[in-house]
Order: sequence, then C-alpha cells, then structure tokens
Amino acid sequence: MLIRVDPSSPTPLGDQVAASVRRAVAEGQVSAGDRLPPAREVASSLGINLHTVLRGYQQLRDEGLVDLRRGRGAVLTAAATGGHAEITERATELVALARRLGLGEDDVLGMVRGAFR
Repeated sequence: MLIRVDPSSPTPLGDQVAASVRRAVAEGQVSAGDRLPPAREVASSLGINLHTVLRGYQQLRDEGLVDLRRGRGAVLTAAATGGHAEITERATELVALARRLGLGEDDVLGMVRGAFR
C-alpha cells in the first residue's frame, strides 16, 4: 500500500497519512487483517517525522479502523472494510470544505441532520 502526502497542502501531514489509508481502504486496495507499512518505513520514504506518521495511525486507531500493538504494528480491523472508512473519509472532507467556506460545526451538523430527514 502506498501512502501519499502533499507537503504544500494546508492539511496537517498526520491527517494526510490517515486520509491516504482511508482512501486505500475505500478503493479496496487493502482489507481487514492487512498490516499497514511500518511507521518508520513510511516516515523515511516520505521524508517526514516518525511521530507524524504515528499521529496519523493513532487517528485511525481512534476511529476503530486500525488495531495498534507494539511489536505487531498496525493492522486494519473489520470496521475498516464495512464502509466505516469511506464515511470517515467523506466526513473529513466535509469538515475541511466547511472550514474553507467559514461554516461552523453547528451549521454543518444541521445540514447533516437535514439530509437524514
């Protein structure tokens, strides 16, 4: 799996790492049980700090998409392939767009609630 970041983007690199993994899951490039590349290798190949990569992996863990264990690495969970990753990716994109447009959290939540009706 190839993880990509854009250093010129205003999006923090750790967020980009997480988004890259979510995208790979959504596109079917990886599935539950697959290991993510070791954080050290990703950091070295992208020329970014190890802790930046770990921050991205921790985001994925917090979302329930990755199981992080010392010595075992990062492994995609079953939640990663159940559409959860795609929804999380889209939500992240929605928040980024809302911020660019100057919309607040309440505005966006109201729109999402309206879409459910």
